[in-house]
Amino acid sequence: MPIRSMTAFAQAKGQVALQQADGVPTNGSHQYALQNNVPADNSHVSFTLSLKSVNHRFLDLHFRMPSGSDSLEMKLRRLLKEKLARGHVELTLSMERGSSDNFSLNRQIAGGYIQAFRAAAAEYGLNEQPDLNVIFRMPGALDTSTLPVGGELEPAVLASAGEVLGKLNQMREEEGAATAIELRQRMKHIQKACDGVKQYRAAVLQTYAEKLKTRMQELLGTQIDPERILQEAALLVDRSEIQEELVRLDTHVKHFLGMLDEEGEVGKKLDFLLQEMNREANTLLSKTSGLAGEALKITEMGLAMKAEIEKAREQVQNIE
Repeated sequence: MPIRSMTAFAQAKGQVALQQADGVPTNGSHQYALQNNVPADNSHVSFTLSLKSVNHRFLDLHFRMPSGSDSLEMKLRRLLKEKLARGHVELTLSMERGSSDNFSLNRQIAGGYIQAFRAAAAEYGLNEQPDLNVIFRMPGALDTSTLPVGGELEPAVLASAGEVLGKLNQMREEEGAATAIELRQRMKHIQKACDGVKQYRAAVLQTYAEKLKTRMQELLGTQIDPERILQEAALLVDRSEIQEELVRLDTHVKHFLGMLDEEGEVGKKLDFLLQEMNREANTLLSKTSGLAGEALKITEMGLAMKAEIEKAREQVQNIE
């Protein structure tokens, strides 16, 4: 599996006829149509399945689906976990009935209202009857989104989910490939800066040698413990040596480029490597601060390294 971005969008649409071979609808939601002699031989459900993915530290799944689709949601969740490793993923499933039975009556809401109405009428001795128009105006009483997801519909949605996931991952891979090209370019700039610092390393050593000579002359002109002289010399020598940082930066860059060719989830590992590069660049700048002359160019290159590392980190945050 190549490098994949976590940002993508994919969508698929489908339609399922909700009927048996003899033309009788298989879903209980059509019983109202059957009882009232409403033709249902052309009953079908159209659905739209969308997947949207953005970056996240872990796999964060969110579902927007019609009520009563718990079983389907569990199967979709399992499918997404098999195909995706990281990202904030939003799955949206919308449905629309395409026959004359466009509206389904929420019997729980309607029945609850009628029962409460009659109980109140009996308690207060009223002869009023529930008004059907009032029931239909109640939120959720007539609902086109509460559709059955069993029978023929669930397999169709699951098949479309596989198609949408394929499109999503294709888009993630295309963006990931573009990101990998940019990251390789960033690593090339960092490597070029490292090579430039190596050229001026002799200037750094010369600068610190002059500082050491001046400091020794100051100490030798006063009554000072020989141990103190050795400590001052050791401190300046330690500050002047940046070879260790350069070696580590070279190693991190090579490791980073190698990981871009690896398969699987590498985003977190790449981010960790960039943190290590930033730490080495900070140490290099700390050791070469206050230098003048040609050695001052090391500071410029170190800052250029940090800028490239920060740009790379922005890109890596979106890699799966």
